[in-house]
Amino acid sequence: MTTRSERIRAALTARLAPQALEIIDESSRHAHHGGRNGIEGDETHFHIAVVADAFTGVGRLARSRLIHEVLAAEFSSGLHALSLTLRAPGEG
Repeated sequence: MTTRSERIRAALTARLAPQALEIIDESSRHAHHGGRNGIEGDETHFHIAVVADAFTGVGRLARSRLIHEVLAAEFSSGLHALSLTLRAPGEG
């Protein structure tokens, strides 16, 4: 069985071929939120940082929409929230 983090990594890698990808499970920081079921480690909240050519010339909102589209299956199966840092190569 794969973890949500592993599935997120696989989906983003397949779709974006990122130059850099960081995925941090922040679920424990959100234990009081309604999107959690109270079980530690249930992988509901993540910070994701991506550097990918796919973001070149693409606005911030469109970048976020792309990530949400790629991860639609995860949102439908319990992923609750993302914090995103999305950059094209060379962006600071």
